[in-house]
Amino acid sequence: MDANNPVVKFCQEGMRAEGEGRHDDARALFTQAWEAAKDDYDACVAAHFLARHQDSPEDTLRWNQEALARALAVGDERVQSLYPSLYLNMGYSYELLGNPAEAKKYYDLAAEGADDLPDGRYGDVVRQGIAAGRKRVGSEQ
Repeated sequence: MDANNPVVKFCQEGMRAEGEGRHDDARALFTQAWEAAKDDYDACVAAHFLARHQDSPEDTLRWNQEALARALAVGDERVQSLYPSLYLNMGYSYELLGNPAEAKKYYDLAAEGADDLPDGRYGDVVRQGIAAGRKRVGSEQ
């Protein structure tokens, strides 16, 4: 990700605020990222983080759907490594809404793209989330 991109900067600041327990500040920063988005890539990134700070599972799903739709609209290598996380979040949203069949579909899509994840903490966290989600919905590993 381009560290000079204003959307990325807002999201980095938002993640820092979230890590410090300042959830209202995080949500405000992710909202600023959304408002600063200039294209589908920016909107994908902002929506992906904004989904984390919604008041209801339905709103979380809506923002996860927005992030995925924007990634699909980009359709190039910039979003390739994001798909496993986007699908993981979609699966979790459907799981929270009591739709295990739809959750399974998205967890399986996340698993199919796990090879695109980078090495390191981020990739490890997403891989663990995929495995845990698939286990919860009874998907074959």
